[in-house]
Amino acid sequence: MISVQGFISFSLKSFFVVLSIAGITAPSFAQIHSDSFIEKLLKKNPDRFSKILKDHSKYEVQILYTKIDRNRKGQPDFYTHGYRVDASKYFYPASTVKLPAIVLAFEKLNKLGIDKYTPMLTGASRPEQTAVVVDTTAENGLPSVAHYAKKILLASDNDAFNRLYEFIGQEAFNDSLHRKGYKNVRITHRLESSIGTENNRYTNPVRFEENGSVIFEQPQQFSQKDYRSAVPLLKGKGYMKDDVLVNEPFDFTGKNFFALEEQHKLLKAIMFPESVPAGERFNLTKDDYSFLYQYMSQFPVETSYPQHYTDDLYDGYVKFLLFGGKKSRLPRHIRLFNKCGDAYGYMLDNAYVADFEKGIEFLLTAVIYCNEDDILNDNKYDYEAVGLPFMENLGKVIFEYELNRKRSDRPDLSRYEVEYDK
Repeated sequence: MISVQGFISFSLKSFFVVLSIAGITAPSFAQIHSDSFIEKLLKKNPDRFSKILKDHSKYEVQILYTKIDRNRKGQPDFYTHGYRVDASKYFYPASTVKLPAIVLAFEKLNKLGIDKYTPMLTGASRPEQTAVVVDTTAENGLPSVAHYAKKILLASDNDAFNRLYEFIGQEAFNDSLHRKGYKNVRITHRLESSIGTENNRYTNPVRFEENGSVIFEQPQQFSQKDYRSAVPLLKGKGYMKDDVLVNEPFDFTGKNFFALEEQHKLLKAIMFPESVPAGERFNLTKDDYSFLYQYMSQFPVETSYPQHYTDDLYDGYVKFLLFGGKKSRLPRHIRLFNKCGDAYGYMLDNAYVADFEKGIEFLLTAVIYCNEDDILNDNKYDYEAVGLPFMENLGKVIFEYELNRKRSDRPDLSRYEVEYDK
């Protein structure tokens, strides 16, 4: 069951009262309805979902779908349905943690008055840390927050996330999200890294240079707070360690956590910033939003830099929902503005879907556990057999529903029609 307590708290009630007194029309905030809507859609398609529905606890499926209706002025109303969403049920968020890293890095740059294309050089002040002073995949050969963000959104690059994590700092990363109301989030470590839990509290020194001069320098940071889970988080029946099977659950206590509701809320804050409470928004510029909309939806073949993405990556490389990671050419009139991820058997996607020909838009977030043998850390997961078909079918079922439902007004989606690299 999904609690709606956070949506009807005293502070939010007070917010509406103030707006009412001031004669201001409040934006439409979506409540989550843990009804049977999604489950009924799944049951209507047994050929696609019977296996998942029969053993939902095994697959740990959680889904959030937001229906969007706009009035004649183009203002959106949101109605969100949930399926088995439970913030107390841990899942590993994989690469979905990279999206908040981008918006927090942009926000920090805006506070400092630094352009996101300014070269960012990362140092190393501890033995486990590594430095970065060049990036051969960038047009100018230099690393920057903007180029790291591109690599994250286009190819889910792990090192790019790690560099933004180091720039933001572990404590600021977590506390910034918590202050904005994203409470069920713990970002504790770099990705695909051998750096231990304690050492992840230390982040590298960073400096920004312009025309050969240092315009900002940040020393090594250390998180005074420990963001690990207060209770043990054990998953699976066994795990591999140094090529040896350990017959006990894998410990996720010190791993990242990013609840599904928080992911969905973050996506909405990016795609509809005017429609979320001011405290949940990010301090981004118009150009920041255009950047996000472009690279969240751009296909690798449409990319200029990194140049090798055009040849090495296929259209559906990071498009799980609706497209199922397809390697064939995908339609250009349908775009997923998304951030997906897969690791430790968990597959996730978090997408705003827009069909510019048919005037369809919706938000969809989902996670599924794809690990039939329940052994962790063996790199033998069932993404191809279970995860991708589920994501494709879920996206299609929601899309089909959207295609057939009546709308009083066709949405104006021009805000999201961006120009791609090529």
